[in-house]
Amino acid sequence: MAQRILFVEDDLELADLIGGFLKSFEFEVDHLPDGHHVVEHVRNNPPTLVLLDVMLPGKDGMTLCRELREFYTGPIIILTSLNSDMNQIMALEIGATDYVVKTTPPAVLMARIKAHLRQSSGTVTPTASAAKDQRTTTNFGHLVIDSRNRTATYRNEPLHLSTGDFDLLWELASHAGEILSRDHLLKRLRGIEYDGLDRSVDVAISRLRKKLQDDPNEPRKIKTIRHKGYLFATDIWWQE
Repeated sequence: MAQRILFVEDDLELADLIGGFLKSFEFEVDHLPDGHHVVEHVRNNPPTLVLLDVMLPGKDGMTLCRELREFYTGPIIILTSLNSDMNQIMALEIGATDYVVKTTPPAVLMARIKAHLRQSSGTVTPTASAAKDQRTTTNFGHLVIDSRNRTATYRNEPLHLSTGDFDLLWELASHAGEILSRDHLLKRLRGIEYDGLDRSVDVAISRLRKKLQDDPNEPRKIKTIRHKGYLFATDIWWQE
């Protein structure tokens, strides 16, 4: 069955151009020209992925992303002409899976869409840690992660994780006790190399810490290792 993308874009010429490109790869494409009925549309016809402009008539893309994340767990890619670090950070903090500027070549956009869809479906390219990924459930004291159903609970309460949140949690937990660099996490989760400036990993870590009730000023569950990366602690989960 074809995968379906909801493309929310008010520039009809661009919508037709990118929509045709997506269809050439056998995606089904639903297009909405404004933000008025996006939430209702996603509730009634959940797409495989949402491609979302920021500056829209009606509700803007940032507001829509925040509202969609209350119930939608699939990938949300912000596609915008706003090439701003602050906008990118804001989008990632409110739950966007990726932030892509409209000047990005269509082939690169397609590669990122396919990467996020692979991660969302749980079919990632095998790596050296593939043997670890075969486990269905991993327990760290009060934290329980189910890789098959892509769910997690903490203190018997479900964690409301986006696709990106779960992928990051699972990658960290699969390497518990190891330091993972930003470059490793970007390559594993987004298929790109760290350029020394990309803040998306830091933002995603911060968002995940909040959901795991980790102290942002003195994190003990996901530790920052200065100049090296992040470490998923192995002992703290049993102590609380």
